[in-house]
Amino acid sequence: MKDIKYYSDKMNINLSDSQLDQFSRYMDMVIETNKVMNLTAITDPEEFALKHLADSLSLIAYVDSYKSLPDSSISIIDVGTGAGFPGIPLKIACPDIKLTLLDSLNKRITFLENVISELELSDVTAIHARAEEGARNPKLRDSFDLVVSRAVAGMNILVEYCLPYARIGGCFVSYKSGEWQDEVKNAENAIRTLGGRLSDVVESPLADSNIKRSFVIINKEKKTPKTYPRKPGTAKKCPL
Repeated sequence: MKDIKYYSDKMNINLSDSQLDQFSRYMDMVIETNKVMNLTAITDPEEFALKHLADSLSLIAYVDSYKSLPDSSISIIDVGTGAGFPGIPLKIACPDIKLTLLDSLNKRITFLENVISELELSDVTAIHARAEEGARNPKLRDSFDLVVSRAVAGMNILVEYCLPYARIGGCFVSYKSGEWQDEVKNAENAIRTLGGRLSDVVESPLADSNIKRSFVIINKEKKTPKTYPRKPGTAKKCPL
C-alpha cells in the first residue's frame, strides 16, 4: 500500500520514524472521529495519505525557503483549517514552525486540540473564529510570515479572508488545482486593494499521481486597509 512514507520519499521529504508514527496516529484520529463528526469524505488510508497528507506536504519546498533565514521558527496560520490540513502535516514535518490553526466550527477546534495533545506538538495554537473575525484581532492581524489555506473558495474571496493576517514582507499561499488562471485574474482587484502583489504561481503534479496542484503566492507589500475584511459573509456575497 502507498502510505505517507511512500509519498514523502517521492517528494524527497525525509521523515523520521517518530514523524511517520505521528502521521499514522493523526490519520487514525481523523478517520475515527469522522465516524461521529464530518471531517472528510476521504477515509481510504491510501487515498488519505495522498490527497490529505502528501498534498499538505507539497508546500514543504516553499516552507523550506524560509528555513534558510536566521530565524527558522517562522510563524504560519492555517485559515479554515478544518481537520488540520495543511497545518498539522506541515508542523509534523517541520517541527520548528510556529503554527496557528483557525476554524469557524468549535467542535473541529476541540478535535484539533486533542490532536495537538496526542501528538505532543509544541508551539501550536487552535483558535475558534471566522476568518473575518480573527483578522480583526490585533494579536493575529499583520502578524504571520506565512498564511496558508486549502479552503474551497474563489481567490477574490480568499484574499480578503487571508491577506490581513500576513505581516508586511510575509505572504499568503493558496492551494489551488491546476486550473487557476481565471481565478487569479478575477482576484487582481482584491489583491491590489488588500495590499498584496501576485508573486508567483507554482504548478506541480501531486507526488506520484496525475493530480494537478498549484500554489498561488501573494506577497504582502502594504498594510491591509482597516475597512477589510468586511463583515462576515460580505466577501462571499460581494467579492472585490
